[in-house]
Amino acid sequence: MAVAEAQLYAKVANKVKNRGTCSTVEPLLAMGFPAHTVQKALAATGRKTIEDATKWLHSHCNDPSLDDPIPQEYALYLCPSGPLHDKLQEFWRESKRQCAKNRAHEIFPHITLCDFFTCEDQKVEFLYEALKKVGDRFLNTFPPVPSLSLHSSTSYLGFFVSDSHANIMKEFAVAFASEASALADCHVKPCIKQLHLTLAHKFYPHHQKTLEQLARSINPGEGCQWIATLYSRDMRFVHYQTLRAIFQYKPQNIDELMLNAGDLIFVDRTQQSDVSEGWVIGTSHRTGCRGFLPENYTERANESDTWVKHREYTLIPSSRLLTKDESEPSAKLNGEVHNPIMMKSVTKMLACQENTKEWI
Repeated sequence: MAVAEAQLYAKVANKVKNRGTCSTVEPLLAMGFPAHTVQKALAATGRKTIEDATKWLHSHCNDPSLDDPIPQEYALYLCPSGPLHDKLQEFWRESKRQCAKNRAHEIFPHITLCDFFTCEDQKVEFLYEALKKVGDRFLNTFPPVPSLSLHSSTSYLGFFVSDSHANIMKEFAVAFASEASALADCHVKPCIKQLHLTLAHKFYPHHQKTLEQLARSINPGEGCQWIATLYSRDMRFVHYQTLRAIFQYKPQNIDELMLNAGDLIFVDRTQQSDVSEGWVIGTSHRTGCRGFLPENYTERANESDTWVKHREYTLIPSSRLLTKDESEPSAKLNGEVHNPIMMKSVTKMLACQENTKEWI
């Protein structure tokens, strides 16, 4: 086990795990799978079906990290749908074609509400409960037409969300963080800095003008329905490069990796110094096994290709923004009292937090 993985193992190994049972857990236990690997399989497949979890368990039967208690990392994103999403996807394609791939292409269009945090495998369903509760509370509060302004620099291009709309999104993030922390016993940090929707990041400076021209073809006033979506990723491979197999490869030696077309492989470029030319050593996302593979059998994949979508909540947009009078405690939204005190707490947190993180 690598040093970094050993540190992660030590960090979570002594946590008390109150394992519950549910409709997806019990059938897998009845098949003879250990409880901790069942929970791991369910977390790795989004807790969707017994079939998905069973397939994952069989695929990972030789995974050397199968018994490691390292959980998934989770993030809550606000993803656009409708006409705005279509325009953004068109920009993604054209910017990649005209200016080559940049960092933004690694992930789909989104606004980050809560950045990645860890949650124990057996408590993931509490995150779903938190998303449902907060989604119900904010169901009709999101604007149908987002207020976005284009911002450009030598390494970043994207839309900034106006304060009036951003505050609603930040309220949602703060509420989810509070519910998730209470229900799932995990530390969730809401994003309360400048909310933004990245279009391009870490591109060549001479591409800036072209990217700006493409971005101006996006009408920020396009109709949009927001979808709050919970994703997870394997925290062990956050800084690895992701490759996709384009051909099948059958190992010729015991230390080589079996590849099926479409397999995703995690590769640490800092650990390739002793590898023969034309080969890399990587870890299969499908099986968890590690070994050598011919690099010309692969192509670059996106970071988010290995992410798992767990649950999503479609937020029905309001017909208009709330006025000052309508935001008093007596005003009700979707049958529940809308509390402006949370808005004040967001503003106070914004004033206290320094904007030190790099926009991504």
